[in-house]
Amino acid sequence: MDLKDKVIITCAVTGAIHTPSMSPHLPVTPDEIAEAAVGAAEAGAAIVHLHARNPETGQPDQTPEAFARFLPRIKQMTNAVVNLTTGGAPYMTVQERVKPAEQFKPEVASLNMGSMNFGLFPMLNRFKEFKHGWEREALEGSRSLIFRNSFADIEFVLQTLGDAGTRFEFECYDISHLYNLAHFLERGLVKPPLFVQSVFGILGGIGPHPEDVLHMKRTADRLFGKDYKWSVLGAGRNQLAIAAQAAAMGGNVRVGLEDSLWSGPGKLATSNAEQVRMVRQIIEGLGRSIATPDEARQILELKGADRVAF
Repeated sequence: MDLKDKVIITCAVTGAIHTPSMSPHLPVTPDEIAEAAVGAAEAGAAIVHLHARNPETGQPDQTPEAFARFLPRIKQMTNAVVNLTTGGAPYMTVQERVKPAEQFKPEVASLNMGSMNFGLFPMLNRFKEFKHGWEREALEGSRSLIFRNSFADIEFVLQTLGDAGTRFEFECYDISHLYNLAHFLERGLVKPPLFVQSVFGILGGIGPHPEDVLHMKRTADRLFGKDYKWSVLGAGRNQLAIAAQAAAMGGNVRVGLEDSLWSGPGKLATSNAEQVRMVRQIIEGLGRSIATPDEARQILELKGADRVAF
């Protein structure tokens, strides 16, 4: 099977950045998260990247019990690869963040590759009214927030999940994060093929300019050569423009309401599936085709859905 022109679409369906007051379409309850993941897979996402939330307040919830409310349903209803966050929310400890992946042993887990400022407070310029007290507090608090991902933290996640055969979506928000990943590769703590997710447009990380995308790709090519698979996500309004650039360069893409609430200028996306369909149209318009979940498993050398613990 020739997989060189296949594009892996990841859909991150809810995340921990956006708050319920920002969009009525943001999945919050277990039913909504399961429905969003299945809908994204049906639209063409090979991988669904999952966070959990408190169903009453929408606040990020990194307890395994919160994930248990939707994981079995998603596995039952779709063949998509399930990717569990170990990023959680920036104010959580790494011990909290790793718990769901430790318990459920997914095929893929995300792993942030460096500490950084993580500025969400500019969203207060757009959103003024909030249903829950924690929403404004979380956004305002990001002015002084450092999202900690020390070398010890990263090594802790690698060691905690390594025996389960879980592979990683290495989230790299800046050039230094690529060098951090190269350090762990040199030490033999991570194994190719590396699935490198370049993140653009978060305040505190690399910007969303086309030259930033090229710089990340050139640096990853130099550090990892043929040992990695490249994917991108653009935050907010940058989502589809950066996806289009990366797809034209041979890369993979990530969309979803975790990363952007929008489907166009001033237009809220009504579902994760809508964003998947939009990026799929771009990919196929470039003469490339999307990877099925099983093709994504082959490309990334994943262990298979029969070896997860949910």
